[in-house]
Amino acid sequence: MVDNSSDAEAGQAETGRPRRWRGLRAPARADVLVIGAYVLLGVFVCANYWADIQHRVSSHLPTDHSWFEWLLAHGAYSVRHLENPLFSARQNAPDGVNMMANTSVLGISLPLAPITLLFGPQVSYSVYLGGALAATAATSYWMLSRHLVASRGAAFVGGAFLGFAPGIIHHANGQPNFASNFLLPLIVVRVLRLGEPGRWLRGGVVLGLLVAYQIFINEEMLLLTALACAAIVLLYAVFRWSQVRARAWNFVRGLGVGAALALLLAGYPIWYQFNGPQSYRGLQGGVFHNWGEDLRAFVTYSRDTIAGSPEVERTIGMTEQNTWLGWPLVGLAVLVAVLLWRTSVTARIASLLAVGFALASLGRQVRIDGRVTEIEGPWHLLPEDLPLVEMMMPTRLSLVTVAAVGILIALAWNEVARTRTAPGGPRLRILAYAAIALALLPIFPRPLPAQHIDLPPHFITSGAWRPYVPPGRTLVPVPIPSNVHGLSTLRWSALTEQAFPIPAGYFIGPNAEGSGVFGAPSRPTSMLIYGTMDRGAAPAVTEENRRQAIEDLRFWKASVVVLGDHPATPALHVLLAGLLGPGQRVDDVWLWDVRPLVG
Repeated sequence: MVDNSSDAEAGQAETGRPRRWRGLRAPARADVLVIGAYVLLGVFVCANYWADIQHRVSSHLPTDHSWFEWLLAHGAYSVRHLENPLFSARQNAPDGVNMMANTSVLGISLPLAPITLLFGPQVSYSVYLGGALAATAATSYWMLSRHLVASRGAAFVGGAFLGFAPGIIHHANGQPNFASNFLLPLIVVRVLRLGEPGRWLRGGVVLGLLVAYQIFINEEMLLLTALACAAIVLLYAVFRWSQVRARAWNFVRGLGVGAALALLLAGYPIWYQFNGPQSYRGLQGGVFHNWGEDLRAFVTYSRDTIAGSPEVERTIGMTEQNTWLGWPLVGLAVLVAVLLWRTSVTARIASLLAVGFALASLGRQVRIDGRVTEIEGPWHLLPEDLPLVEMMMPTRLSLVTVAAVGILIALAWNEVARTRTAPGGPRLRILAYAAIALALLPIFPRPLPAQHIDLPPHFITSGAWRPYVPPGRTLVPVPIPSNVHGLSTLRWSALTEQAFPIPAGYFIGPNAEGSGVFGAPSRPTSMLIYGTMDRGAAPAVTEENRRQAIEDLRFWKASVVVLGDHPATPALHVLLAGLLGPGQRVDDVWLWDVRPLVG
């Protein structure tokens, strides 16, 4: 529907010749060099992981990092055993986990299954993360160079920003699904071209395929993209109503085809997400609903940029760092919006998009410098239990603002490239390029911080556990995995390609009322273990504790309880010996064969 050809043709290539919109074609040498640069930057960002791939996890979100390793192992397990990837019985035994109701990234884990099976989830995780960052920059470059700007330099800079912006790099710390945005530029282009004559059917089919695939990568980013596209179309209708009216019917038909095809391909998984086993409705307590972006965050530098500092997280970085652009870049974006407001519809829409989604991201109560004020934000107008919205973090709406700023950066660079033949051109171009570079340089990413983590015990990795765990039984690792405790034992499952089922885990599932909660419903024995870890000492064990432990082990269908090396191992050993009797030392673990106890 949206026709940006006037903007695209107004931009001059550096040869001085106008360039038209172009579709898919063989990449030129410049395109190959650009993609190569993005790949190198992706490797650089993940350098700390590659330095010791077997023993490194994110020091910012080690639990999420381990969860995504487990997800990659789930994809490999599903391929290897030809099992339903929408559900897993390898965690939270005996109830299992609804993978569609969690961040399953099946669109990534299934294609990467060969790498996971050959080299392990640690390698596939780093390949995934660095590749997702580079691929997002590459598709953004394609969108910009083919549809918005004439200068390849402008497209390169804009693509690099969209793929490696501070907010995206922040999520790369253990949440690679929010760095996996390589389909989104393609979706936006397809939506905005649906109204072109003779293309509505083909465009609708391509759009439906892209949307269906994105559902299996990150549904939340798809929702944000849909909101952004709706805003773009509405704004363009205001500015170019005659063009919109002429193309409206083609747009509606193409959109209908896309929606129908996406529903056909992803309808059952979506139904399964909300109605399948271990599905849930909303999150208990509206955990995310009040997470709004801090106003100061827009002009602050993120920790993972060369101008950033870890100290800032202690005040305004406690939720998420989705913008963190710094004063110079915010000032540049405002200047570009003012200068191009009258001459570029694209700049006008991008500016309004940036401001509108920035305001929407403030949440229910406005935060300033880490302090929640009494000023009500826009989300105060929405019911807290509104479906889908109740599970969204308002701060993540600012990721649309970041994308709009990336468009403005590319447009600014493109305008500078056009001044080659203007009076005083060379001097003006040098100053303008320098201003853009100086605004972007401080947000250049650093390698993601990583911390050491031990491999699972040899008893686990060697397969010595197999005689103790017959089919239909579980191995109970201690600490029992949860969203707070048991990071190391969750990796026992991930790094053995989910060879044995485990109880509890790190996921979102239903409580007794059907609301979503993090982890499995608490059981008395789990709470005893977690309490011992928190206190650093085992409590006095009662007969009731022993009775409940047997009942819990029976519920988990436990075969063996395994305690490996852990800072809390001495206290946990005392607790388990009090509950289950003396354990036996096997290889490098303490082991309790509980089959005689649970039957």
